[in-house]
Amino acid sequence: MFPMNDSKRACEDHEKIDAFLSAARVGHLGLTDGAYPYVVPVNYCWHDGRIYFHGADTGKKVEIIKNNPHVCFTVCEELGTIADPVPAQTDTGYMSVMVFGQIERVEGIKEMTGVMQVLLDKYVPGYYDRPLSQHHVSRYRSSMGSSVAVFCITPDAITAKDNPLPEEMRFYPGRTVKLDS
Repeated sequence: MFPMNDSKRACEDHEKIDAFLSAARVGHLGLTDGAYPYVVPVNYCWHDGRIYFHGADTGKKVEIIKNNPHVCFTVCEELGTIADPVPAQTDTGYMSVMVFGQIERVEGIKEMTGVMQVLLDKYVPGYYDRPLSQHHVSRYRSSMGSSVAVFCITPDAITAKDNPLPEEMRFYPGRTVKLDS
C-alpha cells in the first residue's frame, strides 16, 4: 500500500472505524475495467469484518468482478466546514475509510439470506415483523428479471482518516470573519 500523505489525520482506532463502517449508509465500490476505473455507489453493510452488498446478478459490475477481484471500497462522510479567520486554515471535518481487498460472490443461500437480513436491519430497522426467508431470497426477481446477487469484500488492508469538526469552529450561513476576530 502507498503511505498516507497526511499521516497526522490517520485514524488507527479500530472501534471508531468499525462504528463508522457500521453506521455510514453509502460506499463507493472501485473496480478496474481495462484502462478506466469503474466506481459504483452502493448500499452496504459491515458484518463480521467484511463489506457486503447486493445487486443484480448480471451487468457490467458483475463482468468486471469476474475479470478482476481486486477492489477498493471507499466510505466517507463530511461533518461540516471548519471556519477560520485565516483562509488557508479553512477546512472540512470528515471521516473516511478505504478498504482494499478481494471481492467474491456469495453462493450459499443461507449466507445470502443472513446478509440480506443484516442489510434490512440496517436500512429499515424494525420494519418487518419476521425474519427474511431463504425462499424469498432464492425466488426473488427484479422488474428486469434478474435474481439477487450478494457480494463480499474481504479486506487485505484498511486505511482511515479523521478530521474532527470542532463545534465552535463550524461554519453556518451568516457566520463571518468579523464574528471570529
